[in-house]
Amino acid sequence: MLPALEIETSPQPDAAVILLHGLGADGNDFGPIVSELKLPPNAAIRFIFPHAPAIPVTINRNYVMPAWYDITSIDIDRTIDAGQLRASAEQIAAFVDREVTRGIPPERIVIAGFSQGGAVAYELAASDERVFAGLLVLSSYFATQQDAQWRRLKDKCQHMPVMIMHGQADNIVSESLGRSACKILCDLGLQVSYKTYPVGHSVHPRQIEEISKWLQTILPVRS
Repeated sequence: MLPALEIETSPQPDAAVILLHGLGADGNDFGPIVSELKLPPNAAIRFIFPHAPAIPVTINRNYVMPAWYDITSIDIDRTIDAGQLRASAEQIAAFVDREVTRGIPPERIVIAGFSQGGAVAYELAASDERVFAGLLVLSSYFATQQDAQWRRLKDKCQHMPVMIMHGQADNIVSESLGRSACKILCDLGLQVSYKTYPVGHSVHPRQIEEISKWLQTILPVRS
């Protein structure tokens, strides 16, 4: 099990959000988002922020840094180590397994990720037989040709809400890649919301507000 930061909004959480950071960061990068979401006091959600292992990253002159997978070239589609991507998705699936043993079913678990973390979130949602409460992807892209996996799972995933958010001025992950991922999922009949913001490769304050509303919709407070 990878190390991770965990923050609970209330004792005895009945829902979970697993949020994956981007290249070169760690789970602490998104820790402050929990308070910024301003969720209602009766929302009982466990936020889990796993830390990626440190590996050499080819595009950064093999500098060792936290990364979910190696990137060997920055072309429009990127050339990546697909095996490492799949291995990372399996490691995140272990967190889902643990939440299930803690009493939180997959339909109360949101998979989320920013940039590289979003690519892993796509991979996990596409390859895992379970249907999650939702998929949240920020400033990211399909790192592999996963549309075949989505076709296999589309009957199960048609009722899984997907929120894709992207910066209009993103010069790290082009907004066109976010739109491309959205089109693939929409063509398969998934429920996809796509939103853009006047920001680069980062999170806009308005996103935080809209993520909060979205989470409260798909993870309603249990009486």
